[in-house]
Amino acid sequence: MKERNLFHTVTIAVIVLWLLLFALIPNIIMFIVSFLEYDSQSFVKAVFTLENYKRFFSGAYFNIFLNSFKIAAIATFLCLIIGYPFAYILARSKSKYKGLLALLVVIPYWTSALIRTYAISYMLAANGLINTILIKIGIIDTPLSLLYTEGAVIFGFVYTLLPFMILPLYATIDKFDFRYIEAAQDLGAGKLRTFYHIILPLTSPGIIAGTVLVFLPALGLFYIPSLLGGGKNIMVSNIIQEQFTSNVLQNWPLGSAASVLITVIMGIMIWAYYKSSKSFRTKVL
Repeated sequence: MKERNLFHTVTIAVIVLWLLLFALIPNIIMFIVSFLEYDSQSFVKAVFTLENYKRFFSGAYFNIFLNSFKIAAIATFLCLIIGYPFAYILARSKSKYKGLLALLVVIPYWTSALIRTYAISYMLAANGLINTILIKIGIIDTPLSLLYTEGAVIFGFVYTLLPFMILPLYATIDKFDFRYIEAAQDLGAGKLRTFYHIILPLTSPGIIAGTVLVFLPALGLFYIPSLLGGGKNIMVSNIIQEQFTSNVLQNWPLGSAASVLITVIMGIMIWAYYKSSKSFRTKVL
């Protein structure tokens, strides 16, 4: 008994220490730096200022923020539209290959995401796979401009982040008690009413989890807009990456301010989704 308690104590202590060193402290440092001035010699000057935040609420930076949220929202919506039926069918499947089908969802992650993004850029290029096939079968005469567009960026996000939507949905739907559907049908409810009043509320935790798991990385993945957008579709993640890594810019306070804003906005969204999920469950109960 004492050995078990010691194991639990050590395990919890390691987890707390890990989160403290690699999550809490870096975020506190980032928060502090976001209120300091930029210095070309030492990157940061210990002078309090709100200028870093003001720059994101006007001009080009504000438009980049809006465009980032639009692209992330579209990608999240498409992942939900594609992932929900897939997860539902997979959860209802009686096949002995059900586990294998679930495994196929995560197999792409055995390959580097960067390599997969380069593969997408090859597919969408002017002389790439898609244009070559369309030209050979006679649908088009000249290559389509698929690469370096907003659509290419969204496609890259959907392809990369779709498993993050499917897996939470699958886990939720797999535990769903389908007798509720039979009860609703016995009471005269149609398929749409059953879905809206029974299935959707009871699977809302999976929807919320999948939405957060897709939307947040869509705001933070900088290499997809860089490779598939070609610099034409700059997102807030590209701003953060450039402020910390570019030899020309390296404005750490500005990059920290952008990171803090994303963190705050995501916290607000998680809280809103949590409240909405509670209201969904209240309606059902």
